[in-house]
Amino acid sequence: MKKEIREVDKKQGIIQITTVDERWYIKSTSNKKTKNLEYKFVPSVTWIADSYPKGIGYFKWLAQKGWDEAESLKKEAGEKGSKVHLAIEKLIAGEKVKMEDKFLNKDKDTEEELSLEEWECLMSFSEWFNKVKPEVLANEVVVWNDKDNYAGTVDLLAVIDNKVWLIDFKTSQNIWPSHEIQIAAYKHALKNKDFRIKDVSKIRLAILQIGYKRNKKSYKFTEIEDKFDLFLAAKAIWANDHNTEKPSQKDYPVELKLELKVDKKTNKKKNQNGRVKKISKK
Repeated sequence: MKKEIREVDKKQGIIQITTVDERWYIKSTSNKKTKNLEYKFVPSVTWIADSYPKGIGYFKWLAQKGWDEAESLKKEAGEKGSKVHLAIEKLIAGEKVKMEDKFLNKDKDTEEELSLEEWECLMSFSEWFNKVKPEVLANEVVVWNDKDNYAGTVDLLAVIDNKVWLIDFKTSQNIWPSHEIQIAAYKHALKNKDFRIKDVSKIRLAILQIGYKRNKKSYKFTEIEDKFDLFLAAKAIWANDHNTEKPSQKDYPVELKLELKVDKKTNKKKNQNGRVKKISKK
């Protein structure tokens, strides 16, 4: 959970706290006219991509599982993907990952060990990485599109066989249309000067499925077509449904004080438990 804290009333001691969940990205900017620090909020790529029509395959799966089971499975998949991503980030940083290591489950806000299924995902990523030996340019890096107002996090930007690839990791067994437009959006948030890239238009896109159960390698590397036009269409649908939404924003006092009753006989303050506190004389 990210938050921005701003003083809105110094005299009354009021601050404004804006909380940002996984649907929003926030960055500070300088107002060109006033030179004051301002904050800009934009929706995440994954939130926008989720507005893209799911397709018949998704609705067949939904009908087969039922709403409650489908929602539970999606939540579990999100938790698994999040923990595996954190473990991959540690591996790419050159650190060892042990089976007993714990990673944050964002939904439960607790540190957990990887399950055997999550460990298998990590094993398959390690096997792919050691075989392909990509030159890592960046990983788990936030990219921001100021023109179209969205942001997201790139899993891996790497050079493979003298070509620059933008790669998204998935622990799912299927690649959905929302996955394809998601990775296209990341590409169009990059600039030529970012990460030693000479020509963003030449970046290739791919989804790496890890913990893949439909082949012996346990991973699948799939090149993805640049479908940024479809992402923009999904963004138009998202805007129709959510454009008036904003991050949660509330005003809070900077300090709190109880108004305790005074016992006139003892000149002491009483709290609800009958305990007393002396009033200082000035």
